[in-house]
Amino acid sequence: MTKLTGIAASNGVAIAKAYTLEAPDLSFETIKVDDVDSEVQRLQDALDTSKKELEKIKENARQTLGDEHAEIFSAHLLVLSDPEMITPMTDKIKNESVNAEAALDQVANMFIDMFKGMDNEYMRERAADIQDVTKRVMAHLLKVSFPDPALIDEEVVIIAEDLTPSDTAQLNKQFVKGFTTNIGGRTSHSAIMARSLEIPAVVGTKSVTAEISDGDLVVVDGIDGEVIVNPNEDLLAQYKEKQADFAKQKEIWAQLKDEPTVSKDGSHVELVANIGTPDDVIGVLNNGGEGVGLYRTEFLYMGNSDFPTEDQQFEAYKSVLEQMGDKPVVVRTLDIGGDKELSYLDLPKEMNPFLGFRAVRLCLERDDIFRTQLRALLRASTYGNLKIMFPMIATLNEFRQAKALLLEEKENLKAEGIDVSDDIEIGIMVEIPSTAVIARQFAKEVDFFSIGTNDLIQYTMAADRMNERVSYLYQPYHPAILNLVNNVIEAAHAEGKWAGMCGEMAGDSIAIPILLGLGLDEFSMSATSILPARTQIKGLSKEEMASYKDQLLSMSTADEVEAFIREKTNQ
Repeated sequence: MTKLTGIAASNGVAIAKAYTLEAPDLSFETIKVDDVDSEVQRLQDALDTSKKELEKIKENARQTLGDEHAEIFSAHLLVLSDPEMITPMTDKIKNESVNAEAALDQVANMFIDMFKGMDNEYMRERAADIQDVTKRVMAHLLKVSFPDPALIDEEVVIIAEDLTPSDTAQLNKQFVKGFTTNIGGRTSHSAIMARSLEIPAVVGTKSVTAEISDGDLVVVDGIDGEVIVNPNEDLLAQYKEKQADFAKQKEIWAQLKDEPTVSKDGSHVELVANIGTPDDVIGVLNNGGEGVGLYRTEFLYMGNSDFPTEDQQFEAYKSVLEQMGDKPVVVRTLDIGGDKELSYLDLPKEMNPFLGFRAVRLCLERDDIFRTQLRALLRASTYGNLKIMFPMIATLNEFRQAKALLLEEKENLKAEGIDVSDDIEIGIMVEIPSTAVIARQFAKEVDFFSIGTNDLIQYTMAADRMNERVSYLYQPYHPAILNLVNNVIEAAHAEGKWAGMCGEMAGDSIAIPILLGLGLDEFSMSATSILPARTQIKGLSKEEMASYKDQLLSMSTADEVEAFIREKTNQ
């Protein structure tokens, strides 16, 4: 028996035989060729075959996972058609008379090394895309079989170094009960897709491929981040019981799907969901979401070759609003920059893009882009309960400018005879410490606040959350963060406004009791976190949590806060 630990990436317990997803042997020799034209044709044939396969995988992903995840393969297909990638390969064959394998390998590695060396997380992800795609092309050149998880027809746990997006999109949850990998984190493509498929996953174990062989009995504990290989009978019985308990817990959660979120002492809060595409709405409704607290509109822009038109955006926003009925939908305007880039938008290269030209800063300068989105939102506003919020607001003047453009486009549409709702709340994301500090001034002008803790924490603690060496400073329970959050909530309530939260902290089981006590009105989280959060809040007394407020805000460390909450809530 062997026990490995890793990162719990997707909840649940899977027990099945191991299926090792081995990469094919892609070794080759560099040789000189006489017929360069036929060698170029060999490369083109391999590219064409790979494109056809990826189109099928993309469609399968669209049907099983939705448009947002399928768009990953749009990026892969762009790689296979990118002349900046393909032309150097054909030139190398023609000018150096080398075989297609050598040309593909040399050019691909040049781009992979270049992207891996960049500071920007989004660009580093592009290196993984190129690696994934070129392995597929190389397999076709070498005429070796490429891993095809779609062919699995018995219950298994996948064991792999890593799972590429194309691997994960082919997983059939009827047979693939879970997976575990050597590398990866909670925000990797494979982890995100595992949560969408609702199959248990443990990533970042470092050594599962070395420790596990085909046919081994494997337990993947996605709750506690553990992997057990060939457990003894007693331990196996314990994990089967844990698996059954989790299934029962999901049934209990499901009973609350159509219930309001009410604390033990009768206080109501709203549990809403973060989404990226209209296809995500079904998950919100199936998990009892009381609305959409964050619609990340940048997914409309990413994966495309050009800006989405006003009509394309209108249809997307209209779809979400119609599906949600009278439930609130908070739409965040374009948040590009930082770790999110557009291939067709030439953004300046910056030393620190997270603190640079991004989000509302970009939109106010490029108001042609911004006005198109605002018009589409306003046109869609009559189809549901729309609320609009601006991201990355640092000053009142930025909010005033953005609001002025919105109101100007509203008048333009009315002059064109187009109906626009007169009941649209306009708010801001609170991500920047300066905004949280002067929240009282903002509260006089905004209709609501939504606290974006992912950025607020890293800006307050001066610690890049993507940097492993300073990740210990990413502390959501730090008293400095709690005081900023409290300041925002109090400022909103003083002006009769509401305050929500749309960062990861909103669905955190330690943070939920704290936020309930601080008086947070709206908690926005991933759809699958809603029912567990509703169950937790049902068992909490808001009045009791509020009685700890002063004590928590005066504590010195995040560890003190966590220990206190665990004790008071029996976690």
